[in-house]
Amino acid sequence: MKKINTLLVILAFYTLCISSVHAEKRQMEYLNRGLVAVKVSNGVFLSWRMLGTDTKNITFNIYRNNRIRINQTPVATSTNFLDSIGTLSDTYTVKPVLNGKESNPENAVAVTPWEQQFKTIQLNRPEGDVTPEGMKYAYVANDCSVGDLDGDGEYEIVVKWNPTNAKDNSQSGYTGKVYLDAYKLNGKQLWRIDLGRNIRAGAHYTQFMVYDFDGDGIAEVVCKTAPGTKDGKGKQVIMEGDSINADYRSGIVKTNGKQIKGIILRGPEYLTLFNGKTGGELNTIAYNPPREASTTNPTPDQLNKGWGDGYGNREDRYLACVAYLDGVHPSVVMCRGYYTRTALAAYDVKDKKLVQRWFYDSGITPGVGAYGQGNHNLSVGDIDGDGKDEIVYGSCAIDDNGSLMYSTGLGHGDAMHLSDLDPDRPGLEVWEVHENHDAEYGYELHDAKTGEILWGEPTESDNGRGLAADIDPRHRGFEMWSASGRGTYSCKGVQISTHKPSINFRIYWDGDLQDELLDRTGIDKWTGDGTERIMTFTDALSINGTKSTPCLSADLLGDWREEVLLRCKNDSSKLLLYTTTIPTTHRLYTPMHDATYRLGVAWQNVAYNQPPYLGFYIGDGVDNIPQPEIMTPRYQAVILEGNESKVGKQKKK
Repeated sequence: MKKINTLLVILAFYTLCISSVHAEKRQMEYLNRGLVAVKVSNGVFLSWRMLGTDTKNITFNIYRNNRIRINQTPVATSTNFLDSIGTLSDTYTVKPVLNGKESNPENAVAVTPWEQQFKTIQLNRPEGDVTPEGMKYAYVANDCSVGDLDGDGEYEIVVKWNPTNAKDNSQSGYTGKVYLDAYKLNGKQLWRIDLGRNIRAGAHYTQFMVYDFDGDGIAEVVCKTAPGTKDGKGKQVIMEGDSINADYRSGIVKTNGKQIKGIILRGPEYLTLFNGKTGGELNTIAYNPPREASTTNPTPDQLNKGWGDGYGNREDRYLACVAYLDGVHPSVVMCRGYYTRTALAAYDVKDKKLVQRWFYDSGITPGVGAYGQGNHNLSVGDIDGDGKDEIVYGSCAIDDNGSLMYSTGLGHGDAMHLSDLDPDRPGLEVWEVHENHDAEYGYELHDAKTGEILWGEPTESDNGRGLAADIDPRHRGFEMWSASGRGTYSCKGVQISTHKPSINFRIYWDGDLQDELLDRTGIDKWTGDGTERIMTFTDALSINGTKSTPCLSADLLGDWREEVLLRCKNDSSKLLLYTTTIPTTHRLYTPMHDATYRLGVAWQNVAYNQPPYLGFYIGDGVDNIPQPEIMTPRYQAVILEGNESKVGKQKKK
């Protein structure tokens, strides 16, 4: 009885601490130190996280083999360290020191060094199959996302498996099924979701959001499903009255002079919330918006009226994101359309159910609202300074309440980037390229809050790629360039070089505060009027065809620099996780505790993948960067009683 009372008192105190947090703090992930050790030529390189909840005067001690402290004084100016006599047989732990007192946290996990600069993650590759026409296909790992799926403070990876016959929406042909797998970093598979025959494979169909939506310390997964989907427990995902055996894939559809087959123009569409720990279905609702508001089985003529064509090209263009629409709790936003009609539906997760918060629909009238203003991607951030997130949906923005904030009228584009691109101006800016040949600007920088164009130029062409990155320390703010531009520009619109570096991902990799450039399987450094290669991932492959993106790029381990997750070149059943081993004297908390960046990692898998960005500028130094106002609820509270250890699920009010 005494043990039970002790347990209740400790849990009550823990719950009080969580629930008494200031109401305006954002709910974000509890993370451990993410310590990573890598064998290098001159010892073992160690790197670990500073958290957004740490005080700025925190320091660290590092231990080898749990008994030998290898730093003479607590490490205070960085979160990396070189053990010059470290070997592959050693183990390491890191412990925080505050006000001269070292703590011994229960999450101080001991790690062993990687033998090389990457970690191999073995996957369970799905078996290939044949289409109804008898065409064979296999599977390759495609986009990935991360979340703490089991509450241990470490990220797990959610992998989307694409069949080799995945199609663009405009292309004819049957595809194989799409699978979502979850893996721990040691390769242990947690579950597999089979999306079934009624979800077509391609970059625009399955956008999956991995996030802790209800604050229980475990991430959930949300994505579009249909009859035929099986959850991570092998259970059919089906709504009442629908058939698990239905096959809604079309034979030949003739429309607008095209003959298309293998597309899905009819049948129920679902949105499902999955348990991150088991992959089990938690809740399934009808997908909103449907293909055509007036019917669940539209004809090609009806589709053409509502979305702009009759063969699913425009109406099956999906986007998704996570946003703190109330400033505290994350919501999931599922979207449909951007070439013409544009619709977004926001959902909160309450009692393990999806509850619609708001719905925005542009309607079908050109020039009205967000009609035709969306991109192949989106971004999320607090662009008006009210503490709540808005959605930058290409050439328009949707407010936290689901209303239209503005439209620039410049139309669709393939790439855009949101951050404090010009630190001399208040708030955030958007760098965007545009597809329309007659657009007033083919590339432009605009104010994220108002849509005001700050500078840009026409291109009279489909400007398909564009990137913003802080690559040049001689110019304050970000530099930016595009496929159709004349060179590289400062954030003021001043051309600083006729040379244009790669136009793919930005990344923090070396030891300074500028961005490096990630493209295909290499990282380049800007030299002032060109680039030099500083890292080549010789054992890896990129994904997404000509887009040549990583499976994921994010701060997954170690200090604030970012990791790169790529396919293994010689074995399609493996992923390779690369981390930097370059020392740095700069110290800042993990970008994953900055909301703008963390939400960028959540939406990175969406359509044409784009890199994540911090919501603040670090080019001037990190001493005065804003401390995040966050709370990090945990899934488990560990209570030690004598020699016994009990683990109880956290109760959170």
